[in-house]
Amino acid sequence: MNDSLDNTIVVITGASSGLGEATARHLAANGATIVLGARRLDRLQSIAADIETDGGRALAVATDVTDAAQVQHLVDTAVAEFGRVDVMLNNAGLMQQSLLERRKIDEWDNMIDINIKGTLYGIAAVLPQMKQQRAGHIINVSSVAGHKITPAGSVYCATKYAVRAISEGLRQEVKDYNLRTTVISPGAVDTELPSHITDPEANEAINSFYDSAAIPADSFARAVYFAMTQPPDVDINEILYRPTAQAL
Repeated sequence: MNDSLDNTIVVITGASSGLGEATARHLAANGATIVLGARRLDRLQSIAADIETDGGRALAVATDVTDAAQVQHLVDTAVAEFGRVDVMLNNAGLMQQSLLERRKIDEWDNMIDINIKGTLYGIAAVLPQMKQQRAGHIINVSSVAGHKITPAGSVYCATKYAVRAISEGLRQEVKDYNLRTTVISPGAVDTELPSHITDPEANEAINSFYDSAAIPADSFARAVYFAMTQPPDVDINEILYRPTAQAL
């Protein structure tokens, strides 16, 4: 195992808060150079400044993962600044919950655009570079909801099942190029994710559960670090974890 991330270039989408922010800070503290992507540039710049104040290296790039060109720009900027991308963490995600009979079609579209297309755009942006390098690690973010379906979570669960399917297909494709792939499926983690739920009943149920069970976002950061720091011949393909208190 190589615990040091010195000279490792990591691109993270959804890096302005939650899992992405926690991972950026954790990896930077262990020597990685971080390229932060998200829509909230002011927030990214603040995180990057904190990392650099602590002696690390970070770069903020405004990125909307629903726009393939912006995701490509994020990756291209990382390559232009640092010469390569070693790890791509496709983390940007949205969780909205409601029964299908509520017909929240705009929310369905949002989750499909961010959770599925955003992941695909990240893969598409970085894959040619990693194939050329014949080295790299793509990490996608699913969820316990990609393993368990709940009534109000039908569409969200479907998007996270899709991330798992995409990740497994990617794993099979990239073996000839010496690339590693990981999909991480966290349970209830203390982030902004539940704040996007507009349905009153679902909002109350999810937030009540999170208030009682959610664990800190650095739990995810440690999972990413674990997958990244395995020896080159070890490919951690899937990590599923929950709070100890979570039954579902």
